[in-house]
Amino acid sequence: MPYRRLPNTDAARLKALQVANLKGREIPPFKLAFSQSTYQKVQSFLPSFEKAMSETKQAYNHQVDKNKEYLRYMKKARLYISHFIQVVNMAILRGDLSPSDRAFFNLDEDVKKTPPLNTESEIIEWGKTIIEGENVRKNRGLSPVTNPTIAVVRVRYEQFYDAYKFQKTLQKNHQRTLETLAGMRTTADNIILQTWNEIEEHYSNLSDDERRKKASKYGVQYVYRKNEVQNLSSLLKNKNLRELHP
Repeated sequence: MPYRRLPNTDAARLKALQVANLKGREIPPFKLAFSQSTYQKVQSFLPSFEKAMSETKQAYNHQVDKNKEYLRYMKKARLYISHFIQVVNMAILRGDLSPSDRAFFNLDEDVKKTPPLNTESEIIEWGKTIIEGENVRKNRGLSPVTNPTIAVVRVRYEQFYDAYKFQKTLQKNHQRTLETLAGMRTTADNIILQTWNEIEEHYSNLSDDERRKKASKYGVQYVYRKNEVQNLSSLLKNKNLRELHP
């Protein structure tokens, strides 16, 4: 026998509340399968729950949309920082710069490898380090690194860093909307539970099948257990076979 299952997702909660609200508008109070006090709770709560869900979706979509732009800026910043360090190493190899120049960029004098730039924090840290290091070199009258110049690197770095901060803001906004929505679930569940209990009580004088049929029109959900689904499938299969081979 199927059992009643309360909503376990926000979309299902919203649908249950919307169906109850629609029934409350369409059906006269004396015919409605749940009380007017419960209907008022649905009416009062539904708009705020709809708003919370909408804001959560909008915040997520905005974050995803801006993330594409952010990833482009991050890729460019990583590329320019990496190229700048490679140019420094090649200049040292040619003898145009001294190995001691690596110290300005917090690099080991004897290490020719480009440092890892795989994470946001590594790009931020190394970008800041080489910009500051090259400025110190220039202030000391040393020959600036070119192709790319530090000015070009700074532009790419600042574009990335601004996008990084904005993306973090969007993530915080999305998290805030998620927390707001999470805080409303208990209230939603309580209202739905009360509504569905009253609906089933209203039809309690009917047979189980008829009661479920009537309650389902109000959005009450009934599901079969796994073994019941398998049994029904077997029954339907046998029925179809009998019809094909009477």
